[in-house]
Amino acid sequence: MHKRKTRIKNYIFPVITFILILIVWELLDYIFQVKEIIIPNPHEIFYAIINNFSLLLNDTYITMLESVLGFIIGSGLGILIALLFTYSTTSKKALYPYAIALKATPLYALAPVLIIWFGNGIMSKIVMSGMVAFFPVLVNAIKGFTSIEPENIELFRSLSASKWQIFVKLRLPNALPYIFPALKIATTLAVVGATIAEFTGASQGIGHLIVNSSYYLETSLMFAGIIMISLAGILFFYLIDFLEKKLVFWQINE
Repeated sequence: MHKRKTRIKNYIFPVITFILILIVWELLDYIFQVKEIIIPNPHEIFYAIINNFSLLLNDTYITMLESVLGFIIGSGLGILIALLFTYSTTSKKALYPYAIALKATPLYALAPVLIIWFGNGIMSKIVMSGMVAFFPVLVNAIKGFTSIEPENIELFRSLSASKWQIFVKLRLPNALPYIFPALKIATTLAVVGATIAEFTGASQGIGHLIVNSSYYLETSLMFAGIIMISLAGILFFYLIDFLEKKLVFWQINE
């Protein structure tokens, strides 16, 4: 019963905050008479969503498809390379600086290059999305796989455990509480990466819609696109959060 009340509170507070923001936004717009072309008020954005719902839904689907595929590829590579670095310190010394350099490179600098390499279609957006999702997962996975007390490893070895058994029963359970927070960060970064890639060249997607809307000064539609992709990104985040609660139950219940 207590858990149920806590869950209800967790949903109520964001909803109340959202309603208050909308009310204040509408009041400020009414008082200062801000033009729609600068900042549309909430009901104008709502009308834009209703009137362009099929377009917004299709573009959100395209961007989220790019984001999810990029997330899977980037996160998967992050975990695999973290394993390589865990079992080979030489490879870590040789390759880790390049991973840092990739993270330090501005997204806008990469987007045009990726379009030249992979074309104007979905692939360049998936690659961009995967690249920005890769680094946080890599860093946290390395931390999770390596932050094990030496005594625990020695205990497993004294029981004649193989490397695979040590990985499955010790390293992986130890790493999951580190990996899942990084995966949740990677969900948002993947969406940002795909959207930014669409800014520089695309025929579909929320990034393409935002660029077109700004060009034609359709500010309400632009805000509608931002809201749609934000909601999709929130759902993506909470999907990973749900999986974390199911798979890392020993930490959640602590």
